[in-house]
Amino acid sequence: MGRGIAKTRFGTVVSNKMDKTVVVDVVNMSNHPRYEKPIKRSSKFKAHDERGICEVGDKVLIIESSPISKTKRWRVSKIVEKSKFASLNSDIEQEAEEGLN
Repeated sequence: MGRGIAKTRFGTVVSNKMDKTVVVDVVNMSNHPRYEKPIKRSSKFKAHDERGICEVGDKVLIIESSPISKTKRWRVSKIVEKSKFASLNSDIEQEAEEGLN
């Protein structure tokens, strides 16, 4: 008896302040059952980022895994698209640190 296929989700990294953990926002669009108006619903998942390379704004693919901690049940499978602002933010932070020294 197999374990089945693990669920996958596609989302955007909204926080990477924790060590080896990122918060991924997954947006789902569906139609209202009665009025047929499109509804946007979002869910946030904490995902394990072993190498700590995800930046805020990155588009990532996360995959379901066995529990890693109390709230972490997902792993970052791959980074689909890097954030355009990640390199800008790191440059600004470096300039600020150099200005303080």
